Amino acid sequence: MKALLWLVLAAALVVNVSTSFAFDGAQQALISVGTGVTALGAGVALFLTRRREA
Repeated sequence: MKALLWLVLAAALVVNVSTSFAFDGAQQALISVGTGVTALGAGVALFLTRRREA
């Protein structure tokens, strides 16, 4: 599960960065928002599933 979350996070970040080179205008903004939300979701899920050391 964590490996998949890391993969989703990395892919979302790569797509988010590359959209600024490939698209412009509203299309670029919509793709960036979608990949940004995906990256934040994966990051939060990784944070919540981390192993806690007490």
